[in-house]
Amino acid sequence: MKNLKLIALSLLLLANFSCNNANKSAETETEVVAESNFTLVEDSTKVSFVAYKTTDKAPVGGQFTKINVTNFGEGATALEAMNGTKFSIPVSSLFTNDATGTRDPKILEFFFGVMENTELISGVFKVEGGNKCSIDVTLNGTTQNIPLEYSTVNDTQFIFDGVMELENWNALDAVASINKACEALHTGKDGVSKTWSEVAVHAEVLLEKK
Repeated sequence: MKNLKLIALSLLLLANFSCNNANKSAETETEVVAESNFTLVEDSTKVSFVAYKTTDKAPVGGQFTKINVTNFGEGATALEAMNGTKFSIPVSSLFTNDATGTRDPKILEFFFGVMENTELISGVFKVEGGNKCSIDVTLNGTTQNIPLEYSTVNDTQFIFDGVMELENWNALDAVASINKACEALHTGKDGVSKTWSEVAVHAEVLLEKK
């Protein structure tokens, strides 16, 4: 009889333990769902760059007017929600606001045109420990990482800046190609024609709370 009582008690304890665990799992699941608090504002993402010419490092700015964003994630903060976001940029959307209308075609032909698989620039946004941000960028058949610094206009608007060293993407031939095509325009007061392999990248992202 004692054994039966012990068995019955054990079963009751197990049942109670299982129920408690089930409730905890349900609560945890609810908390995860509640953390999905942000969405990307459609067509809000802006990507621009600054390249440099002449030995004086004169800036030449430009932007890409189209960017495709997918795999926007979940997170308790806006920054966490961006982790793992994928993007692709059609290079044909290049725009440098050149009044002559000759610069963009030259860049497309003599810079991007000499690389491999450059119909799109693609990548993944990453957030690591301590809110460190970076992007893995695929260009010229090569993927490399660009560390980013960021600032916020408010809780949901972010500005990211980084430096792309084109040598890391095996793109020095493309740099030499565009320099030759624009030799006169890239010649400074010292008579030297130079196109820098360093490019500053800039992005603006706007999110909204659900």
